[in-house]
Amino acid sequence: MALLQEWQSIAYNEKADKVQLQQFWQRYFELEKGVYEKLLENPDQVVEGTVKELADKFNLEIMAMVGFLDGINESLIEPNPIDEMEEDTPVSLAFDKEKLYMNMVDARADWLYNLPQWNNIFDEKTKKELYKRQKDSGTFRREGKKIGRNDPCPCGSGKKYKHCCGKGA
Repeated sequence: MALLQEWQSIAYNEKADKVQLQQFWQRYFELEKGVYEKLLENPDQVVEGTVKELADKFNLEIMAMVGFLDGINESLIEPNPIDEMEEDTPVSLAFDKEKLYMNMVDARADWLYNLPQWNNIFDEKTKKELYKRQKDSGTFRREGKKIGRNDPCPCGSGKKYKHCCGKGA
């Protein structure tokens, strides 16, 4: 079984005791926070190595490192091959700072996007702008005027919307 599948079977086990799973995630989030604190201290330093080497470097068990790699993958400059990853797979933690911050906001991980290390990377104005940009990206905005029930149907049938495409709406 590939490492990512093993991580997912543990982390997202629907048959696991809910209290134990909650404790698992609390422990994981503390470990994750520690890794991000170290990475953000020197954000321009490219951290590379095998999965095992990085787990050792950050004092993590292999599965916790796999979970971390899964979580950060979308924020990396070059994504790692997480689906086929094994202990000896070379990986990189070179991340895009803006993307990482915005992904933390998207994940509602306030314990991560509020880390004090971000203050040395972005000023307050930039952090607010990135936060707003991420929040706005998930907001649906209706374009144009709302179609009323008694308005002509936009499909061109000549019927009222309520008797055509709006039926059952």
